[in-house]
Amino acid sequence: MENIRVELGARAYPIHIGRDILDDKALYAPYADGRSAAIVTNTVVAPLYLERVHSTLAALGARTLDIVVDDGERAKDWHTLDAVFDALLRARCDRQTLIVALGGGVIGDLAGFAAAVYQRGVSFVQVPTTLLAQVDSSVGGKTAINHPHGKNMIGAFHQPRAVIADLATLDSLPERELRAGLAEVIKHGLALDAAFTQWLEGNMEKLLARDPGALTYAIRRSCELKAQIVAADERESGRRALLNFGHTFGHAIETGLGYGMWLHGEAVAAGMVMAAELSARCGLIGTEVPQRVRALIRRAGLPVEGPDMPPERYLELMSIDKKAAQGKTRFVLLEAIGRSTLRAATNERQIRDALGACTRPARAAR
Repeated sequence: MENIRVELGARAYPIHIGRDILDDKALYAPYADGRSAAIVTNTVVAPLYLERVHSTLAALGARTLDIVVDDGERAKDWHTLDAVFDALLRARCDRQTLIVALGGGVIGDLAGFAAAVYQRGVSFVQVPTTLLAQVDSSVGGKTAINHPHGKNMIGAFHQPRAVIADLATLDSLPERELRAGLAEVIKHGLALDAAFTQWLEGNMEKLLARDPGALTYAIRRSCELKAQIVAADERESGRRALLNFGHTFGHAIETGLGYGMWLHGEAVAAGMVMAAELSARCGLIGTEVPQRVRALIRRAGLPVEGPDMPPERYLELMSIDKKAAQGKTRFVLLEAIGRSTLRAATNERQIRDALGACTRPARAAR
């Protein structure tokens, strides 16, 4: 097992990465021993892993409650959040209750937001079961639900007490979900680490084949990069925004098509191509860099074009993005492979041209 620490002073926490650690009592004991514990999961993950986590918590003396919600991005809404609160209140869960988020990014965001606001905040542990969640969404304390007008617009910063990433859970991950997770891995390299990008270019086939060594390295390096950024800028007042490379375009795709038609990683993949294309049109990089970005994303089996929504619709949705400031949409753009910057949009024509070069007729990304 490998351990990474997110350094946030008194709120620092470990990320445990290993195989068959899902029911390691020692990892849960500091947070669950003798408490109430509520496991939030979904209808897909529950049959696979719920009993193991439940039994582990019960063995620690925790009074354990299981909360199973629907699967998918559409479940990340007020209705589902209310269902979680209903279950917690019926079980008379108090401020000492530990919430365990068992699942992918949707569950982590939903359960984390519930933990952030239930009785003004309770502890929670992230137990991510998808590649996307293990390399990105489980780390950093961003929690949220979606709004019809924008993705992740209702939420809070609330750091977990620990992240327990069991690589064995990736064995059951559908191929499409694995590829979607690779988008966030690629994002870390393109935005932050040229050497990691080069490693990805040389090891993509191993990752797609679920080679244990390659997956372990990709997860660890992604978590290291994100932990460094979060420790320096917890609430995204500066450098942490760079972790959103591809997300301004990607969130517009998800919202514009309807949550769930494209997976988050698929939308981010197309969004990274759009952001690279815009970077070139702004004169920050040469035209060979977007081609390199396209090639890597295509090798991961991910979309390199977005749906052909009207440019006005993209612009409208991106104007609601959380990085917008003083009425201006801001984009994470590339200055080179492994180096990125946050800039306000100043030339709408460049954005429209980038969209025109990177879109295709709307359809599911499957």
